Amino acid sequence: MKKMIIYEPAMCCQSGVCGPAVDPELLRVSTVINNLKNKGVSVERYNLSSNPQVFVDHKVINEILMKEGVESFPVVVVDDQVVKTKAYPTNEEFCAFLEIPETYVKATASAKRRSCGRKDESC
Repeated sequence: MKKMIIYEPAMCCQSGVCGPAVDPELLRVSTVINNLKNKGVSVERYNLSSNPQVFVDHKVINEILMKEGVESFPVVVVDDQVVKTKAYPTNEEFCAFLEIPETYVKATASAKRRSCGRKDESC
């Protein structure tokens, strides 16, 4: 199975889904990644403010950062190949890049309940 790594610009927290004004795109990406992980798909996220050494250590990511700046992020890498820059993958691109069915990016009722941390249905 393919492995995706998303190198993200500096954000206030690891996922960027915090604070009073949540970016809907970051919420979508976090939900999709959570769904993919629940299906056993390998997706990692690195935030420039939380994981700066990862950006330094990866030669291609470091070159993008030095030559093009943070405006090029997020950068999406699949199996060590840059597949997208300057935007997060759409749901369709997640499926195409990872060669997975579209159902993998959609939440199920049980996944939604688990994601809120409660066992009952009062989420």
